[in-house]
Amino acid sequence: QVRLVESGGGLVQVGGSLTLSCLASGYTFSDYAMGWFRQAPGKERQFVASINWNGGIQLYESSVKGRFTISRDNANNTLFLQMNNLNPEDTAVYYCAARTSIAQNMNPSRYDYWGQGTQVTVSS
Repeated sequence: QVRLVESGGGLVQVGGSLTLSCLASGYTFSDYAMGWFRQAPGKERQFVASINWNGGIQLYESSVKGRFTISRDNANNTLFLQMNNLNPEDTAVYYCAARTSIAQNMNPSRYDYWGQGTQVTVSS
């Protein structure tokens, strides 16, 4: 079955960087678009970034554009999120998601599979 496992979260100071990874298994990774979402306590799940099947098209939420970079390694079934210049508003549980389409999407309801999440905490 489809399985998504995130890693790379942790505690970082303001202005620091983290790289999240999401290892996918159970399907042909390059067949699906992928996305990163986050959820802070008491808030709804929020779109962060998405990428199409071959990595040629990326979309970003406005507050992370220029600071975060989404990428994928189809040979190794892995999705990445490079996060730079982190601030306290980036604190959340980050989830990777797979969509059974080659086209990326910003709407979490369009994604079919989800990982368990990884906590990112930015301290001021």
